[in-house]
Amino acid sequence: MKQKSFLRFPGFQSGNLKSKTRIEKRSRRLKWVGLLAIVVALTVCGARADAQQPGKIFRIGFLDNSNASGMAVLVDAFRQELNKLGWIEGKNITVEYRFAEQKNERLPELAADLLALKIDLIVVSGGPPASAAKKATTTIPIVMVAVGDPVAAGLVASLARPGGNVTGLSSLGTELNTKRMEVLKDAIPTLARVGLLRPPGNSILVDPQLKALRAAAVALKLKLEEIETQPNPKSLESAFQTAKQKQVAALMTTGGRAFFTERKRIVELTGKYRLPAIYFQKEFVDEGGLMSYGVDYEDLYRRAAVYVDKILKGAKPADLPVQQATKFEFVINLKAAKQIGLTIPNRVLERANQVIK
Repeated sequence: MKQKSFLRFPGFQSGNLKSKTRIEKRSRRLKWVGLLAIVVALTVCGARADAQQPGKIFRIGFLDNSNASGMAVLVDAFRQELNKLGWIEGKNITVEYRFAEQKNERLPELAADLLALKIDLIVVSGGPPASAAKKATTTIPIVMVAVGDPVAAGLVASLARPGGNVTGLSSLGTELNTKRMEVLKDAIPTLARVGLLRPPGNSILVDPQLKALRAAAVALKLKLEEIETQPNPKSLESAFQTAKQKQVAALMTTGGRAFFTERKRIVELTGKYRLPAIYFQKEFVDEGGLMSYGVDYEDLYRRAAVYVDKILKGAKPADLPVQQATKFEFVINLKAAKQIGLTIPNRVLERANQVIK
């Protein structure tokens, strides 16, 4: 009688029952391996979905030591870039804005207020807000913008490896102050005495700037007159009167949000007292100021939105290196120069990125 044949599998010979048993066991194992692979894949996908949390509305805090109107142009740049990256206020994010109105002593209170709202991330503008936020939390991610020297300020361990919960962008404020003084001297070759508007007291934000400016003044053989002032209309008027009494021939300010938000008033006063001035942001020139040399701050705030995007998608601040400013602008307003009777040498005009005629 002819023996029946079994279904043929690789390695299985007709009539070999032991081989059949091995094949069946192998087949069952392969099925279990396949099922396990599917479970793992689903778990990984689920973890990624949880990390991005589709449908969740993330809450972002924005902490600044100036005011909303003065910061509007930079906040708009930040929000526009967030929109390009797919983050829309009211749809998948909300932003809680807190402004200290030039009162740094309010920053700890405002930082605590944001933490009480269970925010997912804090964006801080400048050194004092960054310090206040870091003191308030060591766990919630902090994205800093326009901090001159975050290592010296104790905000990060290093630019390449920030560590902790803080990362973001450095504005190179200290180095650029020296360059601004050099440009001012080139624009006014006879310059001998420069007035410097600076906030009262000492701080981790102002001290490095003063150190660099004092050294630059000595190197350029300039007399530096430091004039302390609060960033409000009454104090600024008094500061310009002091500058006149000290017979300064040109003016600068330390960098920072405080003077930035009062840029319109400062520009008006330089025109009133017929003082040439160089500023740290082009927005001063937009208000009618004479010259600016510095970082493109709108670019910094757009890049800050990229950090926010990465962190909300799961990146850790400690793993994101601090980036330095890469775009710089030298702008000259010849209309303002004409109003105060100043002729700027051609060699200086040729170096400008933009000359307003």
